Amino acid sequence: MVKRLPFESSQVMHRADELMLAASNRYRITVQVANRAKRRRFEEFENLDDPMMKPVIRAVIEMSDELTQPEIIGD
Repeated sequence: MVKRLPFESSQVMHRADELMLAASNRYRITVQVANRAKRRRFEEFENLDDPMMKPVIRAVIEMSDELTQPEIIGD
């Protein structure tokens, strides 16, 4: 049985590249992604929206969406 992610790995890699290119400091954006993923991991226990998507992937997708869609408010 193969589990299918809602995003292809190439799409996630492209979004991660966008984040790195837009960041002035690679270390800082990496820490921000890690912190958001950590928060998501703890929220996941309370809210089981998409248990198949890893918190790091979700953080990268959310943060890249915030870059391309500035009307999305996030931290």
